[in-house]
Amino acid sequence: MASIKEPQNQVTSTTEDGEDDYMSMAILEPTFSAAQMETSAQRRARKKREAEARAHQPSKAELTRQAELNREEALSTSLPTTSKGFRMMAKLGFKAGSALGKEGNEHAMKEPLNVVIKEGRAGVGMEGEQKRKFREEAGDTNGREGPKRRETEGEFRERQGKEREEKRAEGLCWGAMRVLEEFEGDSSHDGSGQRNNESEAVKISKKPTNQIDVLWRGLIRDRLDKEREKRMRYDLHQSLSRHAAYDDLEEEKQERQAWGTWEEEVEEEDAELSAFNALDPSERLRRMVEHLRRRWRYCFWCKFQYPDNSMEGCPGLIEDEHG
Repeated sequence: MASIKEPQNQVTSTTEDGEDDYMSMAILEPTFSAAQMETSAQRRARKKREAEARAHQPSKAELTRQAELNREEALSTSLPTTSKGFRMMAKLGFKAGSALGKEGNEHAMKEPLNVVIKEGRAGVGMEGEQKRKFREEAGDTNGREGPKRRETEGEFRERQGKEREEKRAEGLCWGAMRVLEEFEGDSSHDGSGQRNNESEAVKISKKPTNQIDVLWRGLIRDRLDKEREKRMRYDLHQSLSRHAAYDDLEEEKQERQAWGTWEEEVEEEDAELSAFNALDPSERLRRMVEHLRRRWRYCFWCKFQYPDNSMEGCPGLIEDEHG
């Protein structure tokens, strides 16, 4: 009699008589693998992800990171016994865990030197410079000058305001020097504001700079320096079209100077002018203003020359008194 095969997903029980109890039969859920359970849409998405993973090109950062991991892994492991280098050293008597060289040397190294990879494009001494800066920031200067302290917002505003005041005072100094030149550079001015003969003005303009009052001597020196520089550029341009060895005795002084064949004496350094320019701009301006009032009865702030020494109507000596 042929046997009847029961379904695999059915579990039957037997009674005490040995007969099958079909009334208590349990039907189990069918089991499927993950590949059998996914739908066609899920299968397409999975294959798409796998294709993208295979086609992915690692970035430079990923390659660098992978190279670091491979290097660290290689350096952390000892020399394998299967390598050619180990076999060559074994023929010479090397044993794993022992040191190279003469036996009995206590200071012999059993591990190779660690490899330190230099990263970045900085120079060899850059690391020492960074350590020095770090020590300075930490306050360990070993007697050297400490790091510059960052100024606060109030200190910055105060410094900016002071620089603006100094720049403004410097501009006022140049204006006062031009006023002094109008009065003292032209000797045709007298105390009453009238003009004398013009011949004396020519003599004053030809005076050496060291004989000019130091209060406005800087203006003349600056003007002469600019004129000399302009003349030198002109002489250089002219000398390119004329031989330097050519010399004509009949040439006028101005022509020889224009052609670059006239030797001009250079003025020496003026110590008195240097000391005066070293003063604070506000102090130089104060001296000029007082000189104009005392000698010429001229108020620099009023821009007016008074008829007498009383200077009636002038508010005062400083700018703040003039409003």
